[in-house]
Amino acid sequence: MVTKLWCFGESGNAYKVALMLTLTGAEWEPVHLDFFAGAARSPAFREINPMGEAPVLEIGTRRLTQSAVMLRHLAKSSGQFGWTSEEEEDEILRWLFWDNHKLSTQVGTTRFLMNFLPAEKRPAEAIAFLQGRIKAAFAVLNDHLASRDWVVADRPTIADLSLCGYLYYPEPFGFDRADWPHIDRWLDRIAALPGWQHPYSLMRRAFPPAA
Repeated sequence: MVTKLWCFGESGNAYKVALMLTLTGAEWEPVHLDFFAGAARSPAFREINPMGEAPVLEIGTRRLTQSAVMLRHLAKSSGQFGWTSEEEEDEILRWLFWDNHKLSTQVGTTRFLMNFLPAEKRPAEAIAFLQGRIKAAFAVLNDHLASRDWVVADRPTIADLSLCGYLYYPEPFGFDRADWPHIDRWLDRIAALPGWQHPYSLMRRAFPPAA
């Protein structure tokens, strides 16, 4: 049975899981969720995920939600990008939780407000507030990477794949790689992994059919 990932190309959280699936050599197919048409709020999708969020990962009879849960499950099942000790597992979880609370959520919201809302509806004060929070998070990550190649271990783990999820997208949200040299080099290291693809290339099959 083919693994399925409910996703859409603009979703950084979906990209994290799509990248993990691809780098581990899994056979998977995307199921396009028309997020911008309100599909995530539809009764049909709420039957799949009552939280009304993408991504959703279906493996056999199991459906997983929340990208961090999916990454952890795939690391355990594939034996790749995971941990070799309890201490490493704890440290990976620490960064996954931090990413979801401090980085990806702020970036995803800011990017949405700045790029996917009509210009007249973009809340300037909210965007400025969120950009301040993003800058603080980038400082934490940049400082952490100053003396190391990867976030947790001496190799890439799901912590790296989670934290990079929104940082390759071209839409502006207050992030210039040149301002954060350690993050910049780290993103280059991830992009050099065999099989890496840009989010819009990797999830091109999740785009809606051309009219």
